Amino acid sequence: MTKIAIISHGCAKNLIDSELIFGLLAENGYEVSLDDSNADIVIINTCSFICDAERESVKSILEQIEYGKNVIVTGCLSQKHAGELKTAIPEIKAVVGTTDFTKLPDIIAKISKGEEYIEDVNTNPDYIYPENIQRQQITMGASSYLKIAEGCNYNCGYCIIPHLRGKYHSRNIQNIIAEAKELVSKGVTEIILIAQDTSYYGVDIYNKPSLAHLLEELNKIEGLSWIRIMYTHPAMINDELLETIAKLDKVVKYIDIPLQHSHPDMLKQMNRPIMDYRELVQHMRDKIPGVAVRTAFITGYPGETEEEFEHLYNFIKDVKFDRLGVFRYSREKGTPSYSMKPRISAKTARERQKKLMQLQQEISLERNKSFIGKTLPCIIEGFSDNGYVIARTQYDAPEVDGVVNIKTEDAVVPGDIENVKITGADVYDLSGTII
Repeated sequence: MTKIAIISHGCAKNLIDSELIFGLLAENGYEVSLDDSNADIVIINTCSFICDAERESVKSILEQIEYGKNVIVTGCLSQKHAGELKTAIPEIKAVVGTTDFTKLPDIIAKISKGEEYIEDVNTNPDYIYPENIQRQQITMGASSYLKIAEGCNYNCGYCIIPHLRGKYHSRNIQNIIAEAKELVSKGVTEIILIAQDTSYYGVDIYNKPSLAHLLEELNKIEGLSWIRIMYTHPAMINDELLETIAKLDKVVKYIDIPLQHSHPDMLKQMNRPIMDYRELVQHMRDKIPGVAVRTAFITGYPGETEEEFEHLYNFIKDVKFDRLGVFRYSREKGTPSYSMKPRISAKTARERQKKLMQLQQEISLERNKSFIGKTLPCIIEGFSDNGYVIARTQYDAPEVDGVVNIKTEDAVVPGDIENVKITGADVYDLSGTII
């Protein structure tokens, strides 16, 4: 029997695609694992969002070829560089696009019979979530991502995703609820909703934003403790959504809303909503008492002046985001910004990124210290090598935010929600004791 290994790169949305591939191949009788050591074929699900992600994916491809594996490349790198990959790395056995992974069983069968190279990449990708495939989770724990839509209808200046994934397609609400219930039956207690833009959910199939309704239905699921929303868009934040987040007991008071910049000229250049983000964030805080707001910004976008950067710096200083990430602009072919000038040097972009992160570290430390002495419900994630229990507050998403380190002799179970008295804080993490 052909043994297949899967290596997954990139974001949580890509991880779910890898889990769908895992399930698809298992249903077709293949032995699939994450261990590439004994595999005959290695499928590498790649990322191509920025240059660093591409380099990581290419490194993985070259390593597997060096190990003598038959390599199939799928995902965003395949979609973006289909014709070039085989030329650059002739040993590749197949290149499969973002919307074509459902054909993998046939492709693997052909490779196993000796076919030398197969390329299956739709030049006009249109990703429809394959509801007929039983997703098999690669990682199991207290939390699980749940993809509610795929693709994107925006055309942000820096982003290649619409070209790689196609237009926005929401999943049917019944299918999402069914998958959520199945995850809970497997022991998941926190579900994290993801899409290119979760707040746009339902517009294409229900003719109106329907994330609030989806949250209402998810909130009814027995055994589910927390519901978290990632990747919202400022243009789609409305009072119905904010009021729903505020009132539902299982929906954590946390909003991830990448803003990218604050200066109106930069926002126009980025093809982002030009609006008063101070007012928007304050409105969210007014509607949802105690809400944690996570955002992300880009430094070094073409044309970013020192004045525009200072505007962003002062905006962050005044608004005091609870969680914040800063990324340097990455010039990507196929994006509206690719040919824009003047370009900002990598050194300047890096210096600006560092300045913003230093500012945010001060803000984050101050906010974390404000929790000392308070008791917060925390979800148990696991255990560290040095004897600590690792947990998260509702204000922290897995992998991107901080954790709570708990010293306890009590038996705890991953996925449980425990009340934790916060006793210490640093820039990103907290420490505490279970009470």
